[in-house]
Amino acid sequence: MADRIGDIELFRAIVQAGGISAGAAAMGSSPPAVSRRLSALEGRLGVRLAERTARRFRLTDEGALYDEHCRSILAALRDAEAEVSSRGATARGLLKVGAPMELGRRRIAPLLAEFAGRHPALAVHLVLSDAGLEVGQDGLDVALRIDRPDDPAVITRKIASTRRVICAAPSYLAARGVPERPADLASHECLRLARRHRLHDRWRFRAEAGIEEVKVGGHLSSGSGDALHGWALEGRGLSAEALWDVAEDLEAGRLVECLADHRCDDIELFATFLPGQPLPPRIRLFVDFMVAAHLG
Repeated sequence: MADRIGDIELFRAIVQAGGISAGAAAMGSSPPAVSRRLSALEGRLGVRLAERTARRFRLTDEGALYDEHCRSILAALRDAEAEVSSRGATARGLLKVGAPMELGRRRIAPLLAEFAGRHPALAVHLVLSDAGLEVGQDGLDVALRIDRPDDPAVITRKIASTRRVICAAPSYLAARGVPERPADLASHECLRLARRHRLHDRWRFRAEAGIEEVKVGGHLSSGSGDALHGWALEGRGLSAEALWDVAEDLEAGRLVECLADHRCDDIELFATFLPGQPLPPRIRLFVDFMVAAHLG
C-alpha cells in the first residue's frame, strides 16, 4: 500500500509539473528514474497513462481518469491527517472570544484566563458586548450568545442554561410595592435591554394557558446589561436578569426576587463558531472546556 501511495504522489508530481523532467526536478530525482517508475506503474495498471515525447507530455483518457482519482485520494489523506492532528491536547495561536457584557466580565473572563493558563502557546482576546455578537461579522473565533444565531452556516453548541428572574432592590420595593402578578408590571419602572437597535420591552412568563407576554415600560433602558444591573442595585426599577448574574446579590439581600411563582423564560447560552475541516484545536478545546465548566 505504501508503494501505491508513492506511485500516486509520483504521478501527481509529474502531472502538476507538466512533464517527466520537471517532475523529477520537483521531487529531487533524475528523469530516468522517474520515467522508469512511471513505466512500471503503467505496466501494473495495464494501460498507458500519458503520451510523452521530448517536447510533449499529454495525459491519455485513462491517465486523466487516474489523475482525478489520485487528487481525491491525496486530498482525503491530507484531511485525515489534519483531523487526527487536531485531536491533540494543545491549543495554539490567537483565540478571539465574544461574550455578553456582564456574564463575560464576571464569569467568562476568569474561565478564559484559566483556559489560557492551561495552554501556554495560546493568546486570547475577549470582546464584551450585549449587542449579540456574530462570529463572521465581528471577526471572532467563538461567540458566546444568549440566543441562537440566524445564520444556518454557523455551528451552534449549547454551553449552559439558567432561569430569568425579575428582581429589584429592597428600597425600590419599599417605595413602589411588590408586583404580585405579571400584569402588575405595567405600573412599575422596568429596566429594559436594547440589543441591535431592538428594545426588549416584552417580558415573557409561563402560564397554565401557555406563554404570557407582558409589555413593560420605564424611563431607563440600555444596551449594557451591566448598566441595568447597576440601576437595579440602586433601586431605580425592576430588572429581568439571568440568575447567574444576580445569584450573589439575591443571596446577600441586595436584590429581591419578585414573581417567583410566575416563572420567566429560561436563558440558554450557546457557543457559535464557523465550520472547519478540521476544526482548529483552539476552538474545539475551548468549547469543550466551557461545557465542562457548568456555568448554569
